[in-house]
Amino acid sequence: VQLQASGGGLVQAGDSLRLSCLASGRFANYAMGWFRQAPGKEREFVAGMNWSGSGTSYADSVKGRFTISRDNAKNTGYLQMNSLKPEDTAVYYCALRSGSFIATSRFESDYNYWGQGTQVTVSS
Repeated sequence: VQLQASGGGLVQAGDSLRLSCLASGRFANYAMGWFRQAPGKEREFVAGMNWSGSGTSYADSVKGRFTISRDNAKNTGYLQMNSLKPEDTAVYYCALRSGSFIATSRFESDYNYWGQGTQVTVSS
């Protein structure tokens, strides 16, 4: 499976962006996660969704501002980011976790496939 993340850019604090993650394979077979890595920091979990879309998980730092979603018919996942802050500046990665009726996870090692990342820069 190949993943292509897109939608990043340079925005001002308070603005919104929507990231997309297009998968080459059957998207519905996987749980989905979004991670981010800021300069000089380790990659961290942002949001996750199980294979069906019925379960989600968010990092405390983005809860209430970011929304993860998926459209299995389009093999695409999304991360809607509202009320962006300068501390949200990072490269954002989408990832898929394989397994039957699989739940999401906050751990990088649980994910099997990764996209190339898309840069999000939030200016103050």
